[in-house]
Amino acid sequence: MAKPSILLTRHYPPAVMERAARDYACVTRAEDGGLTGAELCRLAAGVEGILCAAGDPMDGATIAALPDSVRVLATFSVGTDHIDLEAARRRGIAVTNTPDVLSVATAEIAMLLVLMCARRAGEAERMVRAREWVGWSPTQLLGVTLEGKKLGILGMGRIGQALARMARGFGMEIHYRNRSRLAPEQEEGAVFHASDEAFLGTVDVLSMHIPGGAATRNWLDAARIAQLRKGAIVVNTGRGSTVDDAALCAALHAGHLRAAGLDVFAGEPRIFEGYHTAPNVTLLPHLGSATEETRDAMGFRCLDNLDALLRRGEEPPHRVA
Repeated sequence: MAKPSILLTRHYPPAVMERAARDYACVTRAEDGGLTGAELCRLAAGVEGILCAAGDPMDGATIAALPDSVRVLATFSVGTDHIDLEAARRRGIAVTNTPDVLSVATAEIAMLLVLMCARRAGEAERMVRAREWVGWSPTQLLGVTLEGKKLGILGMGRIGQALARMARGFGMEIHYRNRSRLAPEQEEGAVFHASDEAFLGTVDVLSMHIPGGAATRNWLDAARIAQLRKGAIVVNTGRGSTVDDAALCAALHAGHLRAAGLDVFAGEPRIFEGYHTAPNVTLLPHLGSATEETRDAMGFRCLDNLDALLRRGEEPPHRVA
């Protein structure tokens, strides 16, 4: 029996590529990234499934132009805002994602950014690397300790709850804003806020974990930044589109915010120019899920979804459209 055929749009971890090659007739690319919609459609000729990733051009026009052979898109991500789900539904193309495997890894990056911002680690590392450090000083790069500070988690899903568990180890008090209040056993003592104003006015550190899309675009705008306490820290490991970059940079330069730590950006890999010159911002290149264990698990989840539909004729376990 012939193997089902799939297109792999990226260079996935070796273990994922090996399993894919074992079970499928694979179309691969020499490059990694930089794929246009037209090229994607050309490469997809005759394939039944596409293993894609965030950043791939899965907009409505591309999906409408996909060959009739394509039956499923398995995205190497939890988020699906890079895919026009309605366009996929119109074409009868299943869309699957990879939940439940990257929560801890992403929460670790959020905690890393909180620490780096609080203790000015980005500035310190740049100082040493530039050979500008002239020795220890009692007032050099003074930061703030996290013990006793209020951590505000915007979006208390799996990642937010994992971050809360880590932050409790640093003695932080957990507050959260969510579409609905969690059950007490999930809250674990965290304080729920029913309004943005009360939430933002309470916390010392804001960590953002909300999805992208039109409903959350520029959620953290100038008005909401103004509601944060002077000297607050902002961290975003969710979606870059949820932050008004110009407003955040203005607040950093004005001193209203102590620091910001960002792992995601609108339009990445291009980022807002103001971040390059803001000294009190730590920038990471979308490292949220970047551990060997997590990326393998994500790839295997993609292949589990593809296996269900293409090899066994079953409903994929993690279908979102």
